[in-house]
Amino acid sequence: MVTSASDPAPAPDADVDAPLAALVERARGGDMQAWARLYQDHWARLMRHVTYLTGDVNAAEDLVQETFAQALASLIRFDARAPFFAWLRGIALNIVRKHWRARGRRTRAYTRIEAETSATPSADDPEGGHLSKLRAQTLLSVLDELPDHLREAFVLCDLRDMSADEAAEELGISPGNLRVRATRARARIRVALTELGWLSPATGGPP
Repeated sequence: MVTSASDPAPAPDADVDAPLAALVERARGGDMQAWARLYQDHWARLMRHVTYLTGDVNAAEDLVQETFAQALASLIRFDARAPFFAWLRGIALNIVRKHWRARGRRTRAYTRIEAETSATPSADDPEGGHLSKLRAQTLLSVLDELPDHLREAFVLCDLRDMSADEAAEELGISPGNLRVRATRARARIRVALTELGWLSPATGGPP
């Protein structure tokens, strides 16, 4: 198995034009050369995807490595009729979700939302700064409770500032589907914040 996270080297003697299905089947049979080729062919795309979700290249490298390790361990159970990258992405999303929920951990993907919901405390209003920080923490907690597919769409569209077309391509779905997911995510966030008293039911703005 290739072990370099930053620059996976080409697999020597691998069949350059080997079809993906054939590579997967060889890897399932224990051919580590075929697995190295799969790693090489999919590492960059998966790294980009996980980096978009975490906003942290260093963390993404570790998470991608963990994804490939888990994928190798469960490769025998992979349904060859399913898209291989979609399968990898599903494993990665579960790993990223655990990363998001690790106690006390917040990646830079959430820096913007913290900045937008937190005001700089002034000497005249020290409690205001504390309240804004609490509001940001509450919003992040709400994000943690979103279903995976909604959180993923929200992070790419609202936190990573990707266009609908870019985010849809990254997730392997249509732009229309992406917009629906992002809209549902925003609606759930608004409802949750309203129930918690951070938004006004009448105006949708701060209470």
